[in-house]
Amino acid sequence: MTAPPSTRTTSVTPAAPVAPLVPATPTAPVVECLGVPITAHTRESAARHVVHLADRMREAREGHTGGRDASGVLRGSNVHLSNAYTLALADRDPELHGILRSASLNLPDGQPVVWANQLLHRGTALPSTRVYGPDLLLDVFALSRHTELTHYLLGSTPQVLDALHRELRRRYPEARITGTCSPPFRPLTRQELRQQAEEIRSVAADIVWVGLGTPKQDRWAAQLCEALPVVAVAVGAAFDFIAGTKPQAPAWMQHNGLEWLFRLGCEPRRLWRRYLFGNARFVGGVVRQATHPVRVRADSGAAHTGRQPIA
Repeated sequence: MTAPPSTRTTSVTPAAPVAPLVPATPTAPVVECLGVPITAHTRESAARHVVHLADRMREAREGHTGGRDASGVLRGSNVHLSNAYTLALADRDPELHGILRSASLNLPDGQPVVWANQLLHRGTALPSTRVYGPDLLLDVFALSRHTELTHYLLGSTPQVLDALHRELRRRYPEARITGTCSPPFRPLTRQELRQQAEEIRSVAADIVWVGLGTPKQDRWAAQLCEALPVVAVAVGAAFDFIAGTKPQAPAWMQHNGLEWLFRLGCEPRRLWRRYLFGNARFVGGVVRQATHPVRVRADSGAAHTGRQPIA
């Protein structure tokens, strides 16, 4: 018999109702990079957008607003931190490409993606800095700490999750973390996927932070928001960086697009193939797109299409 995913829940004290932090959707231009719509948010507006999505989802669950699709199902919102590696994978993986094309929000996690967008869309005013996964997680926790919004941490190892939980509690003691789960590294069975979704439902999580590595986390975030009315955010290595179990690149390397070189130096055996082939494919895709320009789209908010629900 297959063991269920390792799960730990944390009780929280209900907070007094407060007005939503974000009364309207933060807007930003949406540009295409390698066929994927990227919302060109700043660090600050990206965090406000995620909180807005969670506020809207909570209101819909409580029946104060709409939000159900044509079949009457209340679906969640999936958010993806898209760096050069993610886009290079999507360029050759139709399933991942479809997930990102239909995502609720894709953010430019990677300075090379920011530069590529500025090159490909020179007529559009775009931010010059990226939306970094660890910053987004911390900023959303800071914005939501005095609200009713709740968080669930999904991914990594039990040791990393414990360290992350302690660090978030230290920084934001008012924040509401309703549970954590470290799933097995092997593929989960359909029954385990259903159990995981039901666990998240039972603790009434609003935002699920998914740290399982690309592309696994992107697929799971998309499936999760088909099954549950939550905001599922795929944040990559943010768990390890905030927990302090992996070193972060110095700020000057991050700002100059050299974080990949730092990470390669730290984990060469695991990452050399990713950066050698992924970076080359990303650059090739940018060159290809530069010869076939794509127009800027309207404000972000793609429809949910083509994803398989957890059933």
